[in-house]
Order: sequence, then C-alpha cells, then structure tokens
Amino acid sequence: MRVISGICYLIHISNLTKRYDKLVAVNNLNLDIGENEVFGLLGPNGAGKTTLIHMLATLLRPTSGSATVNGFDIITKPSKVRSSIGIVFQAPSSDDLLTGYENLKLHAMLYEVPPDSREKRINDAFELVGLTERKHDQVKKYSGGMRRRLEIARGLIHKPKVLFLDEPTLGLDPASRETMWKYIQKLVKEEKLTIILTTHYMEEADVLCKRIGIIDKGKIIALDTPSRLKSLIGGDVVKIKLRAGDSNIEPLRNLGFIHKIEFVNGYVILNVDDASRNIPEILKCVDVETVESSSPTLNDVFLKLAGRSIKEQAEGGFMERYIQYDNR
Repeated sequence: MRVISGICYLIHISNLTKRYDKLVAVNNLNLDIGENEVFGLLGPNGAGKTTLIHMLATLLRPTSGSATVNGFDIITKPSKVRSSIGIVFQAPSSDDLLTGYENLKLHAMLYEVPPDSREKRINDAFELVGLTERKHDQVKKYSGGMRRRLEIARGLIHKPKVLFLDEPTLGLDPASRETMWKYIQKLVKEEKLTIILTTHYMEEADVLCKRIGIIDKGKIIALDTPSRLKSLIGGDVVKIKLRAGDSNIEPLRNLGFIHKIEFVNGYVILNVDDASRNIPEILKCVDVETVESSSPTLNDVFLKLAGRSIKEQAEGGFMERYIQYDNR
C-alpha cells in the first residue's frame, strides 16, 4: 500500500494506458484511491470507466503504465490482486437455475474459502444484503434488485479489500436503487471496504462517493469531493423567461450575487449565490413571466468541463466492440 502524508492509498495508478489499435481507451491516467473510500468514476459510455476497472481487476492487460491494488502489481502479481478484490459487473453473472445459497457456496469454493468458515461467511453475506429469507430460492425467482444484491454478496464472500461496482443499480427502478444505496453505505460502514463505483446516475454518485473522478476520453478531467466539484458552477442556477417585449437585462448586471448571465433557447440563465434568498431581488429588476431555480448537479459540472451533458452517450461505445478478456 502507498502512504502519502499519513494517508493510506489502497490503489495506486501511474501513467496507465490502454490502446486498441488507433483508439485510446484509457490515456496516461494517474490516480490514488484511499483505504475505506467510496470513489466514483463518472462519465458517459465510452469514456474509459469499464476499461479502467477491467485493468485494475486484471481482466485486461495495460498497453503501458502500472498500477497496484492492495500493494500488489496488476501485471506481475495478478493472482494476489484477484484475491484482494470483489467485482460486480454490469451484466448479471449468477446462475439463475441455482439457488442464491448454491451460487455463494460455489463462489466460496472457487476462492478457496476455508471449509470451517465457509458457512459463516455465506450466512454473513446474506445477512448483510438482506437476502437471508430467500437464500434457498432459485435466482430466477429473484427481482432485479435482489439479483444485484446477490451479486454484491458473492463479491464479498472471500472478504476482499476492494470492491468494484460497475453500474450497480443499472436497470433498477428508483425505489430499488435507493435500497441498493443503503446496502452500499452499510457495506462501507461494517466491512471497512474500499469501493470503486461507476455510474451514470448523478444523484447516486453524490450520495455515495467521498470523491469523484470525472473521466472523459480516457482521462480524468476533474477530481474532488462532490460538493467542491459542484462549486465550480458558481452558485445556484436560475432560469427566467422575460415577458414579451421586455428584453432589458442590464439591471441584473449590477447585482453582485449574480456571477454569470447567458441566453439559452429564449431563457435567461443566471448563476446566483443563494437563489432562495436572492430571487426576490431579481424579480424587482426585470419583468418575469416564469422563474425556476435549481442547485448545481454533477451533470452541470461535466457539461461545463466537457462541453456536453454526461447523459449524452459517446458515439460508438467502444467497449461493446472489443472482448473483455483481451491480453494484448
């Protein structure tokens, strides 16, 4: 493990790069991720999130650069890395003809969990994800949310130091997604895990992550806490529509709490300090037909940094064009 200024970093990444012919999936990336940290990787499809996770999990060999996980080099000590990690992929990989218990027992045997502690580990994992009462049911009878929780339980059975969650709530309804958030928070508190989370859901990253790396075109373009990233926007966002015939916004330029004024699709967009307190002052200066306000989101941050919304899907989605278990 890497220790800097008293902080223990469980993952250290140095100049890590992955190329597919002329396509650069991960581009000279440097990053340290701390012990017992939930770290979020945020970006559109094709940004490099899954490629990075697959390299750290030793499923892809880097083109160049290096990385260590729990102190083990991903190239020279792959078996040690694998014994240190759990991983939940985007696509479910549990056998739905087996019961939940049978899936976990099989995984425990594959990871050589000692027989004398195997049953306790399995029972503890079911308890942790709230599936004890359903552990003897076939997985095909589970709901989508239950299947995701089973995947997490399976990833924990060998007591890993690092858990990779690749889009853990993809396809779940909002209620199931919030339930999953609670289980992830419980994991961090009770298991003292380092979790690397990729997601498209802005609120998910905001709720769960201590730090977030925004990744685009294989590079980290911003790295900080959610609150500090959102502060890059410069306050709350106020969207106003002026009444017909009134286009004079000059009085707004004299208000010190307004940092930016833009015209977008017939609306005036303002970056404002403390919108709830200052909107009345705005309404005194201009004749407004409608007004809306919102706090900055991580999607706004990506839009500011990358020039497009994180919700816009990158063209091509290169990971779908290459096999996952590449050894080039």
